[in-house]
Amino acid sequence: MDISPSELKQPDFYHILISAIAPRPIAWVSTLNKNGQPNLAPFSFFTVVSAQPPQLGFSPGPRRTPQGHVTKDTLRNVRDSGEFVVNIVTAEVAEAMNVTSGEYEHSVNEFELAKLIQRPSQIIRPPQVANSPVSFECKLRQILDFGDPPTGSFVIGEIVSVHLEERVLSEGRLDGNALDLVGRLGGTQYSHTKVRFDMHRPKT
Repeated sequence: MDISPSELKQPDFYHILISAIAPRPIAWVSTLNKNGQPNLAPFSFFTVVSAQPPQLGFSPGPRRTPQGHVTKDTLRNVRDSGEFVVNIVTAEVAEAMNVTSGEYEHSVNEFELAKLIQRPSQIIRPPQVANSPVSFECKLRQILDFGDPPTGSFVIGEIVSVHLEERVLSEGRLDGNALDLVGRLGGTQYSHTKVRFDMHRPKT
């Protein structure tokens, strides 16, 4: 079966995307609004953009309301402040991450709602999730908007500092085997990354 995106309703094609392109890493993004209130939300449209300069990117879609689509708090805060933190999601914090995924009112502090501890960042203002073993402090480089009016955006930030917990280090380097990372699948499904296998590139 071959399908053109124009042949399906957007939710149906979206389901194909999130089911087939998986598992996806989760950017647990912390920001501050103009009043200094923290916001925390997960995004599974997330990837490394560049190693030099080191850059990350995530895509916050619009928030659906009875009145139509509106900009999510995370995107608004990033536009206003130019700063954000990407906290890595492990199995240990998966339930708390899920709590912060709700469509809450602007006044809600997701750190408090999910009973999470804030860790101060070194260079930027938004706090880190102290319960996450790896946190990337980022300064905004670019925002690409899609659609007219925008139906999605891609936020690119340059990493200016990284926090690594000692418990996930081995001989001074990040030990991937110490991280039980969580990936996003389709619908309500997630995956662990503890089960792994090695494959070496061919020598040419």
